[in-house]
Amino acid sequence: QEQLVESGGGLVQPGGSLKLSCAASGRAFWAYVMYWYRQEPRKERELVAIISATNTEHYADSVKGRFTVSRDNNKNMAYLQMNNLKPEDTAIYYCSARGPGGKEYWGPGTQVTVSA
Repeated sequence: QEQLVESGGGLVQPGGSLKLSCAASGRAFWAYVMYWYRQEPRKERELVAIISATNTEHYADSVKGRFTVSRDNNKNMAYLQMNNLKPEDTAIYYCSARGPGGKEYWGPGTQVTVSA
């Protein structure tokens, strides 16, 4: 059973940066595909970024060139570096993990607010 906890959210001005972290428990983090999602109230959940077990990265068009996803398997950590933040990036950000068996795990989320 994987447990995920996000951290690093907060209030930042437009154009600023934040780095989100996702700490995972368990012994098989190296085998999991990691996902970052975000969701605003009354809006659909949006996939932001993916990093595979072999470090292949994918990004939503809305964040491409501004966000970078990474992982450290020795530390059981995934990261989302967010640069040049915009007000429309405001959301709760969640990390998710999917292993070879297909079961998906979710963290409780961390709030990111971009406002002047």
